[in-house]
Amino acid sequence: MFQLLYADVTGGTGPSSLISSIIMIALLLPMFYFLLYRPQKKQEKEKNEMMNNLSVGDEITTIGGIIGKIVSMKDETVLIETSRDCTRIRILRSAISRVDVKAEDAK
Repeated sequence: MFQLLYADVTGGTGPSSLISSIIMIALLLPMFYFLLYRPQKKQEKEKNEMMNNLSVGDEITTIGGIIGKIVSMKDETVLIETSRDCTRIRILRSAISRVDVKAEDAK
């Protein structure tokens, strides 16, 4: 009698419940890959490509919301000009959020 009640409460015992659990896990792993891991890697790849294709004259927006034009670049830093008054700010490359206008498109 106790085994019968225990089987009803747990949803089954034995190899069938183990197999169904393994199948459920096997179905969840690809879902996690396609919903979480793959889009994150794609976004990271696009950001790295954008960082590698920066050039002098590009108009950019920083993660802080500062909009400016790239004046010069060094290894990890970029000098941007932010206004007509020639205000120049040195920022890290990693602080660039997006490229608004490429230098070739502005001409």
